[in-house]
Amino acid sequence: MTESVKRIAIVGGGFSGAMLAARLAESGLSSVLINATPEVGLGVAYSTPFEGHLLNVRSNRMTALEGKPDDFVDWLKANRPELADPSDFAPRKVYGDYVRARLAAVEAAHPGLIERRVAGVAAVTPSGLTLSDGETVEADTVVLCTGNPAPNAGEGRGERIIGDPWAPGTLDRIGPQDDVIIVGTGLTMVDMVQVLVARGWTGTATALSRRGLMPRPHNLFPDTPTSLPAEALSGPLSQRLKAVRELARQGCWRCVMEAYRPITADLWIAASADQRARMVRHLRPWWDVHRHRIAARIGHALDALKAQGRLTVLAGRLGRVESGADGVTIHWSPRGGGTAEPQTAQWMIDCTGPAHSAATDPLTAPMIESGRARMDPLRLGLELDGSGRVLHADGTPDAGLFVLGPPARAAFWETIAVPDIRKRIEAVVAALI
Repeated sequence: MTESVKRIAIVGGGFSGAMLAARLAESGLSSVLINATPEVGLGVAYSTPFEGHLLNVRSNRMTALEGKPDDFVDWLKANRPELADPSDFAPRKVYGDYVRARLAAVEAAHPGLIERRVAGVAAVTPSGLTLSDGETVEADTVVLCTGNPAPNAGEGRGERIIGDPWAPGTLDRIGPQDDVIIVGTGLTMVDMVQVLVARGWTGTATALSRRGLMPRPHNLFPDTPTSLPAEALSGPLSQRLKAVRELARQGCWRCVMEAYRPITADLWIAASADQRARMVRHLRPWWDVHRHRIAARIGHALDALKAQGRLTVLAGRLGRVESGADGVTIHWSPRGGGTAEPQTAQWMIDCTGPAHSAATDPLTAPMIESGRARMDPLRLGLELDGSGRVLHADGTPDAGLFVLGPPARAAFWETIAVPDIRKRIEAVVAALI
């Protein structure tokens, strides 16, 4: 351990926090891993008990350890051999078991270097942390690995509106023949429909989002990255988009996305503020559904529900929501104009995704107010340097404060998937060493 890093506090025990603690221990650095619950290594994604929730990345790319590409597949061969196909999509629940097993193995190999604490964190201070019970934790370095926050449930919610679909047992209230309205058509919507169907649900679902876009499926077999021409990598965004569309028309759009995957963060870092703003404003919805794909068999299951008339996807804006004792009615405006009949169902599920807002988050808002941190120009999150250090209001990096995982999206854009997070973990470890 270096003299400048005496104690490292990690806030959040999901994948990012747990695997950072493991890599620090393997590098000879000690840390205290603080999580609100005893369950460490899971987060929202891998805490699902439903084995029908599959990874969105093939198993041979889901190693938790950079430089050991076969680690997860080897673990599957030893522990779940029936799931050890490298090109298949393993259950997220099983991946959570793998993450916990890796953390436990590191703790056994490096005893005393990882201290687990079950506690909430109330504040980040110049000397470390203040816990929710008032206790303080002194630390020279704090790494925020708080993952994806809960959805923004908003105001005026009624008893027939499910604001957080990930809350334990919340879907149990939906009857087997009940109809549902789902706000949001992304990955959370896909997850909720899967759970309902697996429970024998026979009702109908109407899903609404601004553009009515759903995640695209992977091919049955892995796609080979295409060769990207220079005009797809630099220059005006309109030129890049034109080049990419031409490539997609010539063959495999998934191959184009595979080619961008390893360099997306680099391209984002190199982009100007104006280019980033244009991408977020105009391209992001299409990027998300093509980039964050689902397993082919899940895509086929959703297509079957559509063909049966049990899943309808609408494009438009949500208006007034009326919730009563027997159900929910939503008023909405179709994309492109015009009017539409209200939609009625027994339940409404909010699947709009996590409510990232560093400016209002109880941990980061005080840091912004004090000048220890600042928001990025697009207000996607905190501004960071290339190693993940938080930038002060004057632009200088804070040597003792890092952000890792989904909350670092303003700096690196691609910080959600395991292949991207594990690279960021190595950058943080290198900076601390």
